[in-house]
Amino acid sequence: MAELMQLGGKSSAELAAPAEADQPAAKQIFVTPKAVGKIREAFAREKVTGGLRLGVHGGGCSGLSYQFKFAPAPRANDHVFRFDDVAVFVDPKSMLFLDGMTLDWNESLLQSGFVFKNPHAQKSCGCGTSFTA
Repeated sequence: MAELMQLGGKSSAELAAPAEADQPAAKQIFVTPKAVGKIREAFAREKVTGGLRLGVHGGGCSGLSYQFKFAPAPRANDHVFRFDDVAVFVDPKSMLFLDGMTLDWNESLLQSGFVFKNPHAQKSCGCGTSFTA
């Protein structure tokens, strides 16, 4: 698997060191370099600035759906992740479902798009944007 970037562009290997015993593990999401490139392209194409808001809301064929949209700035309680020059904002409620998730980009002969690899998803629908936790 391609090297993942996480929190400020550090690799997953750099952040794999054991955490302090008295501190809880930090919330994390991962975005692959391919996905970072596609997010960057979308921002340039749409001529917007800010970050990508990732979220989860009720709905979809499996109960929960992924949501992503442009956001000019993070909200006060957001978790903010930086991957090179791309910022990703996640609200605290969505973070419960997205902690440990990897956002990737997949291209095939049949389709291209973002792929969510979520350790909390017990079941996903065929479209890949709805899941059960």
